[in-house]
Amino acid sequence: MVMIGMSSLEPGPWLALDVGGANLKLAHQAGPARSVPFEVWKRPAELGRAIAAAAATVPAFGRVALTMTAELCDCYATKAAGVGAVLDAVGEAARGAPVVVWGVDGVFHTVDAARERPALVAAANWLALATVAARLVAPASGVLIDIGSTTTDVIPLDQGASAARGRSDVERLQNGELVYAGVRRTPLCALAVEIPFRGRPTGLAAEIFASTLDVYLILGNIPSAPADLSTADGRPATPAAARDRLARMICMDRDGFTEQDALEFARAADRVLLDRLAIALDRACSSTIGRPAAAVVSGSGEFLARRLAARAIEPGAAVVSLREAWGSAASSAGCAHALLVLAMESAGEQEHSSAAETSNS
Repeated sequence: MVMIGMSSLEPGPWLALDVGGANLKLAHQAGPARSVPFEVWKRPAELGRAIAAAAATVPAFGRVALTMTAELCDCYATKAAGVGAVLDAVGEAARGAPVVVWGVDGVFHTVDAARERPALVAAANWLALATVAARLVAPASGVLIDIGSTTTDVIPLDQGASAARGRSDVERLQNGELVYAGVRRTPLCALAVEIPFRGRPTGLAAEIFASTLDVYLILGNIPSAPADLSTADGRPATPAAARDRLARMICMDRDGFTEQDALEFARAADRVLLDRLAIALDRACSSTIGRPAAAVVSGSGEFLARRLAARAIEPGAAVVSLREAWGSAASSAGCAHALLVLAMESAGEQEHSSAAETSNS
């Protein structure tokens, strides 16, 4: 692993940034990881200020490692334009600190190189996480299951490295390695056209009345957060409000949709999502590693990743939790944490190489 064209970097603490469409994730060499909600498509002109504000909450830094998925936001005409906008925003927030950008080739690149070849750095964050996570089950084969608020990564691992076949988003969608569904932001009408209600298949309204957040609020997997208004209807992220939102999915309201109805409906929606992820996992692994011998689970939806892992691997096989290994904050910001690890390793290799060359001369 190398940093291309970065020999002029001055040593300094690293800040790793994973700039997503709905969340900014940070990991600092001398501080905790963190996730900050920011919906890029709603306020693209404020992205630089949002990154700067998030970076101001961690210790001072001298170098920045960057990965991104925000380039897919529809506020950008093309992904190339999105990559350029993210690079500009990070440059604004970095205030002169050198920036390197992680690529789908497993190498860090300069900002200029990233601008010239935007496809090389677009949506590369998963590979950073898979590269570090694979070490936790090496040399056995395994699968990384990282479930976040919006998407799920299902990455086959083999011999301590990623065995993914896809590199671009579309290739990964085709291979089952990327599933555009998560535990908070996925509209229920995107999961299924019907869900059982009181024992009968019931069509869902094709409206964003509710999301998977409501499912897991009802099931108790996500804690109530009355101050969180980032819900389908802008009302609080509480079980009571979630019940109202779920009722709307079948054109009902709280007067006829009981708490037990909400619980059974949420359980049914959860099964739909888990089944969808299981199909993707089989597609991702069957032609690469076969049945995984172990699993690494992570993300804000680790509770669901554990259940998926239990389906996928042999009974009694190892399930490694990044929440337990790295802590809750680093697991939720797993790609940023992994990027930090890789940046520090790469810089160390480069500095060792430079020292050796100086000694030999």
